[in-house]
Amino acid sequence: MNPAVRVELASQRKLRERNKISYRLAHWPIWIWVFFIAPGPLTFDLFEHGFDWRMGAWLAAVLIGTGIAGLRGRLPGVEPRPYILRFTEDKPNPLYRRVCYTFAWSAVAVFALLNLAGLVVAIVADKWYLRQIYVYGYFPFALAVWIAGAFGRLPRVMASTKGEGHERRYFYGSVWAVCLAQPVLGLLWKLLPRTRAADAVKLAVFVGILAFVGNLARRGLLPRTRPIVPGESAISD
Repeated sequence: MNPAVRVELASQRKLRERNKISYRLAHWPIWIWVFFIAPGPLTFDLFEHGFDWRMGAWLAAVLIGTGIAGLRGRLPGVEPRPYILRFTEDKPNPLYRRVCYTFAWSAVAVFALLNLAGLVVAIVADKWYLRQIYVYGYFPFALAVWIAGAFGRLPRVMASTKGEGHERRYFYGSVWAVCLAQPVLGLLWKLLPRTRAADAVKLAVFVGILAFVGNLARRGLLPRTRPIVPGESAISD
């Protein structure tokens, strides 16, 4: 292990037999959001034009679906008790975890990639084509992520939970980077003009935040990004 990377000892993690109701309820909105934004072009319309009946109908379906799954303990973090207790154990990764984390990876990666492409195209062409990029590009990229997840080629989506101690840090590191970079980009979109120079600033800031936060995650300096040294029982969040 690189000495510059902070680690977390499995033996130091507090074990719990059950997840508290508050813990389970706190995780439910995460999965509501993950599945709500899954239809990317619809999400683009949400941010461009605001909420309409289509978003309302889709949100109702997501609330019902995730609510039923949560009551049955079929959402990560919403289970009655933790599923993973030992990070080196070659334990089957349940289907619901694989599906949920596949869609979570899609939400993390595809939106960031399309926004990045939109910025680059705007600088090169001196015109914004972000709507067209979302309409024609979202589902091909999302489908690629979904296929990778179906074949177990993504962290936390593999057939076994054996590598969870490291896979979780890749996931949370990506979440930290994107969830910090995207709102800043949205703020710059509102504050700065639609000029090539301003778009270059947006691109530099967006990429800079992704790189900076990603490096913090790589070094284990952000919550849930430290590699967990396996060998003893430990709870996975």
